[in-house]
Amino acid sequence: MVASFRYGVSLYSYTDDFGTVMTLDDAFEHVADTGSTGVEILGETTVPLYPEPPAAWMDHWFAQLDRYKLEPTNFACWVDTRIQIGRNMSVEEGAAQIEQDLRLAHKLGFRFIRPKFGVIDHELTPDPIWEGAVERNLDLAAQLDLVILPEIHSPTPIRHPVTEAYVNFIERTGTKNFGLMIDTGIFQDRPIHKWGGGETEEIKKGALSFLNGIKVPVEHLEDVIQYVPFIQAKFHDIDENLHDHQIPWERIVPMLKKLGYSGYLSSEYEGARDPWVAIEQVRRQHALIRMLEDEYDAANAETAHA
Repeated sequence: MVASFRYGVSLYSYTDDFGTVMTLDDAFEHVADTGSTGVEILGETTVPLYPEPPAAWMDHWFAQLDRYKLEPTNFACWVDTRIQIGRNMSVEEGAAQIEQDLRLAHKLGFRFIRPKFGVIDHELTPDPIWEGAVERNLDLAAQLDLVILPEIHSPTPIRHPVTEAYVNFIERTGTKNFGLMIDTGIFQDRPIHKWGGGETEEIKKGALSFLNGIKVPVEHLEDVIQYVPFIQAKFHDIDENLHDHQIPWERIVPMLKKLGYSGYLSSEYEGARDPWVAIEQVRRQHALIRMLEDEYDAANAETAHA
């Protein structure tokens, strides 16, 4: 029996809608409407009075999770190493930030946190404090049953010193509470033709990897899949015929199935931000991936009985 994916949605998908024409309750309804069981949030965006949400809000949070039969999956958070221009954050300060987010994520029922460290170059090499800051929190993460997951995100491919350093850390410490989160934007193999992130030449140049894609071969997943318990299913544009114009799901889905991945695919829509567009785009992505998974399972079942 081939393991099945779990399906979720990041509320980041509803950026611009969320907080304007969409409440948290609306977002939960839209997530559940896709057939998802998981919800992913951006801590500082979603949680009022972060990092200490009011008790009434927390009561409502759990009531809505129960109402819509959803579970919290990934709590996205930040370690802003350059929050002060004059100096970098210390290891101790980074560790304190991660500890704070681990405790809040646990309080809200999450299974993973994604700390986004400040970077030191255009290849998204994290500030060197990441290793010490994370290591200081491994015992707490184990105590709270949480896994710390840095994101492998364009323009960083799978076969890269950043990814290798994370894997070396896992192997050196032997921890089960640190892993990798794959952002499927790294597999983008066709350009995004509409850019809404700024018009200066400097911004456009810096965004080329995002616009054109870095075209990581899906076969490279085999190198790291044992360390990947959660995937952000990044996408930009799926048409009414369920054709994705940038992300090769027809190769990604079979590869994940072949490798036995059974964790979450959490939709992360990052396309046009016109009102309500994200809702339909997320629905289309779920329909597309479920269709491809069903096709793989059917073909695999036929092979097994042949």
